[in-house]
Amino acid sequence: MPADAARFWQRVTMAILLVVHHTPSPTLAEMLEATLAGARDPEIEGVEVRVRAALTCSPVEVLEADGYLLGTPANLGYMSGALKHFFDTVYYVCQHETTRRPYGFYVHGNNDTTGAVRSVEAAATGLQWHRVRPPVEVTGPLDRETLAACTELGAVVAAELM
Repeated sequence: MPADAARFWQRVTMAILLVVHHTPSPTLAEMLEATLAGARDPEIEGVEVRVRAALTCSPVEVLEADGYLLGTPANLGYMSGALKHFFDTVYYVCQHETTRRPYGFYVHGNNDTTGAVRSVEAAATGLQWHRVRPPVEVTGPLDRETLAACTELGAVVAAELM
């Protein structure tokens, strides 16, 4: 098979992991980078990682993906407005087409993440997505363990698609 054809078929057969995030702070940027490092681990083969800001992600991108990683701050006891907008935009278009796809997510709050976790899980349950591991929940400053948990989250969700 010619090299161009091999590259074409490799792209066609790769699973797509869509990372949808709202990253308004340096803390969330660190969490995103750690999660991406895990998802892009060289030992995980056959998975293309696509990264989209929550306010720009389209239903087509969700339909093309095989699994999802989500990131949000906890704002006033809820997921960010940007991630809520993402779910509102894709929900009815994707509701029956993305059933049982794997997902994972991380949340950062200054003092509580409970409502944000509950709201993300409610939206994902409505889409009938399958959570592959508990969310990474962080309040306050980050530490090495938290960043390691984000890296593991990215790797676990990506490995689910191998």
